[in-house]
Amino acid sequence: MEGWRFIAQRAIGETILDWEVPFALSSNPKRELSGAGAMTGTITPEYARMIGSDGLPILQEWGTKLYAEVDGHIRWGGIVTKTSFDGPKFTVACEGFSSYPHGIPYEDYVISGKKITPKDPNAGKDKNHDGYFDGVRPKRKVPPPPKSYGGPRIDVYDAFRLIWRHVQGKPDGNIGLVIDSHDLGKLLGSSDGEDPWELAWWDNPDCGQTLDTLTTQTPFDWLETHAWADGTSNTITHRIRLGTPRLGRKRADLRFVDGENIGAIAKPEGMGEDYANEAIVLGKGEGKKMARAQVWVARDGRLRRVVTVTAKATSSRTALYTRGWKELAGRTAALQIPAIQIWDHPNARFGSWSLGDDIRVQVHVPWVGDVDVWHRIIGDEISADGLCTLTLKRSDSFHY
Repeated sequence: MEGWRFIAQRAIGETILDWEVPFALSSNPKRELSGAGAMTGTITPEYARMIGSDGLPILQEWGTKLYAEVDGHIRWGGIVTKTSFDGPKFTVACEGFSSYPHGIPYEDYVISGKKITPKDPNAGKDKNHDGYFDGVRPKRKVPPPPKSYGGPRIDVYDAFRLIWRHVQGKPDGNIGLVIDSHDLGKLLGSSDGEDPWELAWWDNPDCGQTLDTLTTQTPFDWLETHAWADGTSNTITHRIRLGTPRLGRKRADLRFVDGENIGAIAKPEGMGEDYANEAIVLGKGEGKKMARAQVWVARDGRLRRVVTVTAKATSSRTALYTRGWKELAGRTAALQIPAIQIWDHPNARFGSWSLGDDIRVQVHVPWVGDVDVWHRIIGDEISADGLCTLTLKRSDSFHY
């Protein structure tokens, strides 16, 4: 594992505990687009019992951050979440920093697009309900009451940051993640106040699940990254990059070709019974009053196939249509290559791509023939044997 090392750091305070943890990978460090990623490995029991300068075990569940550094660059960072003994082996499982909010309740209250009904200044002035002011001569009609309207609304990214501030603002909850400061340009809740977005402590919402829901319902990309602060510092920075709404770009400058830099491909996938070219989305309400949206793609010569999805917390037609399009985006794509294994090559040097990039994949598939399709990189795993696995999804299956 030349050029590799694993660095242990205390979760609170970020004191470096060990620069060379003898960590043998069981699964390669995996990064995920809009996901936490994971890494597992084993070490010797003797090392597992080592104590840091603070008197605590070096590898401690929820007490240690572990990083994979490759050729001087932090390729992956996470938190030790589970340890176990299996005979002579001490197994260590790590998850990315962004897994931390899962299981943590939101203990505050926020609402976006609250329905506001102004006080009627003429209330009680027409007690006989004839439509006119009582005891006024000449008779004057009572004007209609003021209409309700939607209150202040917050941007989706403001809500994302708000939840992270809540998590990291608690005692011993700051894991050092800095969230990008720009806005998405999409507001939560409806402008008329009929469909507010609400996060209330009495509903016992899970912070991690709420973040996931924000990501999938809007939708948008985010990416967890770790890096040295500078060339002379021992400080590691942690960031969540937010897309606008997507991350990555089309990479015509990179080449991924079977036999050149692609050594293996995962079994190609079709949609099969999951194929659908029309979606019905059922929203808030019951019976005839239920909110509903129906979307379909351009007719493609195939039989009509319908998928029905529910979004019972939503009454906004725009949000329901967005949910339908997102569902169809993942169900109408043709053949895709779920993963490729590549080696470091002038076609595409390791580290030259970013998660979210679109790449052109050219491979030969038995019974299909030559496949030349643009795919998006949604994950990567670099291994110590000089290979890297890219997890892919067809570019045309995304809808933003």
